[in-house]
Amino acid sequence: MPHAPADTAVPLAPADPAAYGLDGQRLAEAVRFAAAHETPWPRDLRAHLESGYFEPPPDNAILGPVAPRGGPAGMILRRGAVVASWGDTARADMTFSVAKSYLSLLAGLAHGDGLIPDLDEPISARVRSPHFEGPRNGIVTWRQMLTLTSEWEGTLWGKSDVIDRNRDLKREGKAKKGEARPLRAPGTFWEYNDVRVNALSLALLHLFRRPLPEVFRARIMEPICASRDWAWHAYETARVTIDGEEMPSVPGGGHWGGGVFIGAADQARIGLLVARRGRWDGRQLIAEPWFDAIAAPCALKPDYGLLWWLNTDGARAPAASPRSLFASGAGGHVTWIDPERELVSVTRWLDPEAFAGYAARVVAAVRD
Repeated sequence: MPHAPADTAVPLAPADPAAYGLDGQRLAEAVRFAAAHETPWPRDLRAHLESGYFEPPPDNAILGPVAPRGGPAGMILRRGAVVASWGDTARADMTFSVAKSYLSLLAGLAHGDGLIPDLDEPISARVRSPHFEGPRNGIVTWRQMLTLTSEWEGTLWGKSDVIDRNRDLKREGKAKKGEARPLRAPGTFWEYNDVRVNALSLALLHLFRRPLPEVFRARIMEPICASRDWAWHAYETARVTIDGEEMPSVPGGGHWGGGVFIGAADQARIGLLVARRGRWDGRQLIAEPWFDAIAAPCALKPDYGLLWWLNTDGARAPAASPRSLFASGAGGHVTWIDPERELVSVTRWLDPEAFAGYAARVVAAVRD
């Protein structure tokens, strides 16, 4: 079977699945399944967020841009070739926490540049900010932020970290959260907390001393030939002055608006870059060791790495490889990378309850 050259861009035209070791009929069934299992989220995302899906008033106040969503869309790549796509793959929709995994790629750039020489070094050693001072926040490390174990405390851009304390992702939109539980020592407790991720984004901004979307565009999106239709929006309150210049600090999610607006085709290119361990068109865009770091299980949460979800226990997608990586966002957004099967999949607005069934159908289509 032909293999795409290791560093080609995503083809503009679909490839024959059979030429890439796939059963076309079974692959088509996976696509039909994805298209038929649309997220239960309404198209009016502003109304959904303002309804209190994530948290009740006043903590649900929207601070950044919000736009109505499109319909189900997606793309499947095998060995670098597009073997299936559906829906409007160019439409730039909100992605919610997929942005966290993009922050991880930016941290990988910073690490490779020597801006973060040691992930276990306190952020305060290189970032001068009141948000990283004191007996608690002053000892928080980069690794703790990237693995969601920091127990960072504070208010950032008008949102307190208490809002996301006691957050239970298995019951998102149903579970009670926002109670000020006693904090643990940094590095001893895992919690999915958007305010803390936004604090990591601020720390990275201090390192690069340049808006993160500019870094992401110049260092990642332009080299991989992505479109110019994507955007990474900050909250209206998220401004900081660095070197005398006011800059936006972008969030790692979208449940207060803002975040990454992007199409499935551009997400597929990012997924392919990760699948190729940072290499594209003969260039090493992100240092290869970073991809080992991303996939190293957090001791407190073995199905989580450095802002990427893992499949170590098979719970997220039993049919997928245990080495799979996932960039996942609320509402039904998943970039799935299965290195053992040379697969990259992007699904948009797919009911999260249906993802495992979709993945099983994709894997069933693999013939070699």
